[in-house]
Amino acid sequence: MSRELLVAKGVSAGYHGHPIVHDLDLVVHEGEVVVLLGPNGAGKTTTLLTLSGDLPHLGGEVVFDGKPTSAPLHRRAHAGLSFVTEERSVFMRLSVAENLRVGRTDVGRALELFPELKPLMRRRAGLLSGGEQQMLSLARALAREPKLLLIDELSLGLAPLVVQRLLEAVQYAAHEANVGVLLVEQHVKQALRVADHVLVMQRGQIVLRGATAEVAGRVEELESAYLSDTPGQPAGV
Repeated sequence: MSRELLVAKGVSAGYHGHPIVHDLDLVVHEGEVVVLLGPNGAGKTTTLLTLSGDLPHLGGEVVFDGKPTSAPLHRRAHAGLSFVTEERSVFMRLSVAENLRVGRTDVGRALELFPELKPLMRRRAGLLSGGEQQMLSLARALAREPKLLLIDELSLGLAPLVVQRLLEAVQYAAHEANVGVLLVEQHVKQALRVADHVLVMQRGQIVLRGATAEVAGRVEELESAYLSDTPGQPAGV
């Protein structure tokens, strides 16, 4: 049995003392990709912010790498957590090479993961396409060789082929480098191709969970019953 890297036990999370996420229970093991799905406003980003330590949890317990923690993000990062946020985590005024040298990034490892960045090393990050910026964000996160990787909406605004490339890198990190991954993703079908386990959140609570094999054949049901902004209505209504 693989080791538990991240455990949430009855966690509540929110802002200014008002919970948005209630009674959250989840586990991420090393070497697996757990995908968190849900409609807009379900509490997915709040969940990631809380589990990363960027937002203090209001109740329950968060366990990272075997130890209960209430540490802030920078301390969890030093302990082996990487967090790719919805806002592409690059320094726009710095070159690609300078971005890769920031922090504890192994530049050689980053370019091994994303050779597409090699010809762009002298280019300012602000001049990259959205897909290239997201490759840079993910390369920086993975090149630190984290134990745990949290990712919020990796595919936001990107073409399907770019999304596929990014998700393949995430899957490789999990299955080949034993990284535990918790991924919030809007492209359901693409996410299910790389996921080992699936969680569906509605109104701040997990309403469905299971191995990917158990839910892969229910994509239309997931999208209509759980992932639309109006629960129980077809997506887009």
